[in-house]
Amino acid sequence: MADMTPVKTKMPEQEPDVRNRNFLEVALGYTPELAAREANRCLRCKNPRCVEGCPVNVPIPEFIGKVQEGDMEGAYRALSRANALPAVCGRVCPQENQCEGRCVRGIKGESVGIGRLERFVADWALEHGVQDAQTAPSNGHKVAVIGSGPAGLTCAGELAKKGYAVTVFEAFHVAGGVLSYGIPEFRLPKSIVQKEVAKLEKMGVEIRLNMVIGKVLSIDELFEMGFEAVFIGSGAGLPQFMKIPGESLVGVFSANEYLTRINLMKAYEPDSATPIFESRKVAVLGGGNVAMDAARCAKRMGAEVHIVYRRGEAELPARAEEVHHAKEEGIQFDLLCNPVLIEGDERGRVKSMKCVRMELGEPDASGRRRPVPIEGSEFEMEVDTVIVAIGTSPNPLIRSTTPGLDANSRGCITTAPDGATSREGVFAGGDASTGAATVILAMGAGKTAAKSIDEFLMGK
Repeated sequence: MADMTPVKTKMPEQEPDVRNRNFLEVALGYTPELAAREANRCLRCKNPRCVEGCPVNVPIPEFIGKVQEGDMEGAYRALSRANALPAVCGRVCPQENQCEGRCVRGIKGESVGIGRLERFVADWALEHGVQDAQTAPSNGHKVAVIGSGPAGLTCAGELAKKGYAVTVFEAFHVAGGVLSYGIPEFRLPKSIVQKEVAKLEKMGVEIRLNMVIGKVLSIDELFEMGFEAVFIGSGAGLPQFMKIPGESLVGVFSANEYLTRINLMKAYEPDSATPIFESRKVAVLGGGNVAMDAARCAKRMGAEVHIVYRRGEAELPARAEEVHHAKEEGIQFDLLCNPVLIEGDERGRVKSMKCVRMELGEPDASGRRRPVPIEGSEFEMEVDTVIVAIGTSPNPLIRSTTPGLDANSRGCITTAPDGATSREGVFAGGDASTGAATVILAMGAGKTAAKSIDEFLMGK
């Protein structure tokens, strides 16, 4: 009989005033006892709405049922059958808007902690050396995957299972894409990412680093090398700025640069070869998950940190959990506030930022109420660092070097629902075709494209 406790089993965490001074993982994970307790809250519905809410269709009642039975290996087999990166998704997937958002337990209480159980099962499998399902014998076909982020890794894994020879071309010196350079260590340890990558390599996936497609090789050259299909999963790493005066001053960063220096180059370490800017007071512009990540990193670097967002708290696009953690860690929120000017000193370094108070007017095209400046509400905020976290778009390098590859007005590669692009044999998915979105949506796109590539090549 199910445990009808109305709230989730609490996840152990570092204390806020301890974790905001280190880069160790905040959430410590379930013990076997805690996992069993939470699994027993699942009703194992005959018509599981939770599965409908999962972009990669994880068989949730099946894997949780195995946890209830104490069969962790069986749970992992069920989980990994649909999800190529379960240890990642268990940490960063917005379950509250997807699987957990559909859970019937959420009607009269809190949903089952599906993400917490996914993390527990995946970590157990990594710790015990459980291997994924065996790949099929080679089918003689070669596929190139551009980008080793969540879309590219998922596509590569799905194709490797079917017997394809897959080569992943990664522009950076470390595989993982946004999982490695964008998400902080305290939310997603890089050791976890590299273990997930290593699993794919054991399946036969070749990963070639420092390969900037569009510079080192073009897509046309990949076809000349014998690849019969190409998947573009290069993400959306081109930062957007406010386009206000002062953004060229020393001390203004895109969130992408700031997070890359910290996450990929370990700038927080005392002997780092690429130290980050030493800040006293930081303003992070934006209200999404990336803004929360940048703010929480800056706090750990010793600064006073302010989130500056032009709408109110109800409109913050970041996950509620990330906002909660940021507040616990001492991040200050300056809401209904919009920067209009960044001022510098005689050395060309940031010294302050002029802002204007906002109020919410009528809804805009996004359905959210449009922020409107309040006349005469200007004020000055003393800061020495500004981190701009208002969004990113795909880098134009690949589409500009690939004749016949169509893109929309936002620079995203246009695709059919199956991931096919305007170029025969070229498929795309994830942030490269949608703009910046979530890890799990990128994985879903990679999975869809792998199926389409298989059908394309087998039909050929």
